[in-house]
Amino acid sequence: MSSRTTTSVVTFLHPFVVAGYTDELPAGDYEVVADDEVMLSHSFAAYRRTATFLLIHWRGRKSELRAVDQRDLDLALAQDHANANTKATKNSAAALSPSED
Repeated sequence: MSSRTTTSVVTFLHPFVVAGYTDELPAGDYEVVADDEVMLSHSFAAYRRTATFLLIHWRGRKSELRAVDQRDLDLALAQDHANANTKATKNSAAALSPSED
């Protein structure tokens, strides 16, 4: 069976934790490496995700490639995005509050 490897970059605006690991990772850009397996049919080809890895560049240490579940990574990104929206809403509401005379 054929396979492909794709890479992408995700950005976390806040420190985060991915399920399966206990340490908190700092905010920043992270490379995601995904392995997919091709499934051929008579009319089209489809891909099935077989592995997802998060590449972590530690300051002063070697880089680490962590296996993660794609759903857990998506959840961590969604929570980070929700935190960013919540903070933006709070800041804009404070900025728009009427002043007392």
